[in-house]
Amino acid sequence: MLYVSGRVGREPWLHTFTADPKEVAQLRRMLKLRLILWGLPDHVDAAQICVSELVTNVIQHVGEGTPTKLRMEVSELHLRLEVEDPDPRVLPTLLAANSNLESGRGMALVDAMTDHRWGVILRADSKVVWCELAVEAATCSRSSGPRVTRAEAIFELYGSWSSPRGRATAGRGSLLDRAAAAEAAIEVMADVLHWLRAHGHDPGDVLDRAQTHFEAEIGGVA
Repeated sequence: MLYVSGRVGREPWLHTFTADPKEVAQLRRMLKLRLILWGLPDHVDAAQICVSELVTNVIQHVGEGTPTKLRMEVSELHLRLEVEDPDPRVLPTLLAANSNLESGRGMALVDAMTDHRWGVILRADSKVVWCELAVEAATCSRSSGPRVTRAEAIFELYGSWSSPRGRATAGRGSLLDRAAAAEAAIEVMADVLHWLRAHGHDPGDVLDRAQTHFEAEIGGVA
C-alpha cells in the first residue's frame, strides 16, 4: 500500500532494492508517485524509461538478485537519476538504436532521452550509472502548497488505479485532465463519506469542519 504523506519535500530520494524483473514495475510506480509529489508529472514517462533501462542492465549484465540502489534528486535545471550496483567491472555499452544487437540498445535510448547527459562513476567496490533529464527552472521552482500537491497525487492514484474511466482519460505522463480530476475528487469525497458513516461518524459534521478549515486557510492566504 502506498502512503502519501502530508508534506513531501524535494530532498534527494534513495531506495534500496534487489535487481529483479518483478521489481521494475514497483520502481516505476514509486518513481511516478515521487515525481508527482515533487510537481514534475510531465517527467514521469522519461524517468520511468531511463530507470527501467538502467535496472534492466544490472539484471542482464550483473545478475538477478543484485543489491541495487536508486537515487533521485532534482536541481534547478536537471532531474538526476542514479543506479548503483556492486560490480565496477561491468560497464554499460552504447550502441546505435538500430543495431541488430540487443545489448547496448537500452543505453542508446537513455542517451537519446537525456540529450547525451549520462555517465558512469567508478568506485572501489561499486559503480553508479547516472543520467539527467532537463527540467525548466520555472517548473522546478513552482509550488502550489502541500495540500494541493497531496490532492493531485491522490487524484492521480485514485483515477489511475481505482477507476477504469480514470485510466482511460489519464494523459500520457501528466495528471488527469481537469474534468477527470473533478470526477475523481467527487469519487474520493463520496468514498470518504461512506467510510465515515460506516465507522460511526457524522459525515455532515465532518464536511462542515473541513469547510471551516478550508475557508480559514483561504482567508489567511488572501
